[in-house]
Amino acid sequence: MQLTRLAAAALVALAPCAAFAVTQADFAAKTTGDLANLCSADPKEPMGDAALNFCHGFAQGVVTVEQERAAAEHKRLFCFPNPAPSRADTLKEFVTWARANPGHLIEPAPNGLVGFLRARYPCNQP
Repeated sequence: MQLTRLAAAALVALAPCAAFAVTQADFAAKTTGDLANLCSADPKEPMGDAALNFCHGFAQGVVTVEQERAAAEHKRLFCFPNPAPSRADTLKEFVTWARANPGHLIEPAPNGLVGFLRARYPCNQP
């Protein structure tokens, strides 16, 4: 009985890092949960490479649009350090954050990603 509880606890602790099966519906990327599924895809699975490529492209698009908005309005929501972290590392952190904060999973995907970036890379500006 004690071993079963330990095994269950270990599975729960590892869940944020585990890959989830990607579905065709995830490619709509409507929610943060959809995006997290795409970003955590196993490249060995049938749709894995496509999911990871989609994730990286989607994230780059969100970051680019947000940076252009920030330049126009002179107000940044997040600030990457210099040197900037790799996109792959940042997206792994995003998946962990999304799964650790299930309330964000139903938010629109761009909002969830920007929410993560704001929390992870806050700006030190007035």
